[in-house]
Amino acid sequence: MKQSSIKAKKKFGQNFLKDESVLAKIIESMPKNDNKVIEIGPGLGDLTKFLVNVKSVEAFEVDTDLCTLLQEKFQQELQTKRLSLHCGDVLEAWKGSLSDEAYDLVANLPYYIATNIILKALADEKCHNILVMVQREVAEKFCAAPGEKSFGALSVIAQSIARCTITQTVPPEAFDPAPKVDSAVMLLEKFQSRSDEEFEKFLRVCFKQPRKTLQKNLSERFDKKVLGEIFVRMNLPHTVRPHQLSTDDYHQLYTLLKK
Repeated sequence: MKQSSIKAKKKFGQNFLKDESVLAKIIESMPKNDNKVIEIGPGLGDLTKFLVNVKSVEAFEVDTDLCTLLQEKFQQELQTKRLSLHCGDVLEAWKGSLSDEAYDLVANLPYYIATNIILKALADEKCHNILVMVQREVAEKFCAAPGEKSFGALSVIAQSIARCTITQTVPPEAFDPAPKVDSAVMLLEKFQSRSDEEFEKFLRVCFKQPRKTLQKNLSERFDKKVLGEIFVRMNLPHTVRPHQLSTDDYHQLYTLLKK
């Protein structure tokens, strides 16, 4: 199968990254360790060809046409086990952990499943680092600082578990076809496994209506008198909005409300 005959498919959210300087910077940003690399959605193999030069790679590709192309393109790497390729939906294969050994996720993720994949990788104890290209707006949500408008539940979840950095922003013209928005590469360096699911449900309540006060959002689930006492104890004004607290504040608030 010729690469030129492959057209990006909308249903898989395909935008093939073509700019080699961007690809080279992704490789430069990779954490220095002995972990293997898992790549989700290798597409035409543009990033894969760089990755197999530095690490052994396990790739998951849902598009059968692209899988055939990758099998032809990386015959040698597949024979030498430098690359292993799974043809199918990564989410169906992802039961608990995606690997039985420590790995780093390095990928240009399709926009429509990026957030879901990042949350699964954060929850996967075998995943140590996440270096992914995503829609810029998504990267900003994960990496936002308290007080910024983008700061939300995703920011708190990610920053409870990992150091979050945007390593580069990427314009639409770096892709074929060009998306309508800017992209960004972000690095999440995990220092622990994912926080508990009850905490994440609590965060969804906190940020349910971001423009309302935090106390108003929480009063749907918790006693107003108890909330008032805890806010006084934490020196939080009753007018504080959800994006104005820090990640540590949310952990403290959650612990006090659990009691």
